[in-house]
Amino acid sequence: MNKSGILGMFYACLLTFGISTSANATLVSLISIIDGSQANAGAGTRSLGTGAATMTLDDVTNEFNWNVQWSGLEGTVEVAHFHGPAGPGVNAGVQVRIDETSNPSIGNATLTDEQETDLLAGLWYINIHSDRDTITLGGEIRGQVNVVPIPGAVWLLGSGLLGLIGVSRRK
Repeated sequence: MNKSGILGMFYACLLTFGISTSANATLVSLISIIDGSQANAGAGTRSLGTGAATMTLDDVTNEFNWNVQWSGLEGTVEVAHFHGPAGPGVNAGVQVRIDETSNPSIGNATLTDEQETDLLAGLWYINIHSDRDTITLGGEIRGQVNVVPIPGAVWLLGSGLLGLIGVSRRK
């Protein structure tokens, strides 16, 4: 997966998932860029494999959905997981298993409140293990999961539109 494909996935995530589902629930968009430099607790694996993931979390029901894809791995995928809580370069236990038999892997799980808190704090990562990483056991590729920030321009546009509506109502 090249950088333009990853950026396209990022923008699609912003457009597709950055919307409210109801007045009481919000779908929070998350993204992960996965590569060998982050694997093995940040020591790297020199793998040229890459991947990307888009995810959403319903902040009321805690339903967590993902679409994870990868390419260019040196080994055959044996297992893939969401791990946490841990910051970049730190290892942690498995939180949710990813179906490694399909690529892309599309799935969902209902998280606990503690898992939701850790996920939204940027303390989860995706780890894709292959038969190539039997020496390091740290996964061939890894990527930290982060909340997609709402661009400041969106807020500026929204406040500008509200101002225009207010002015037009006065006239």
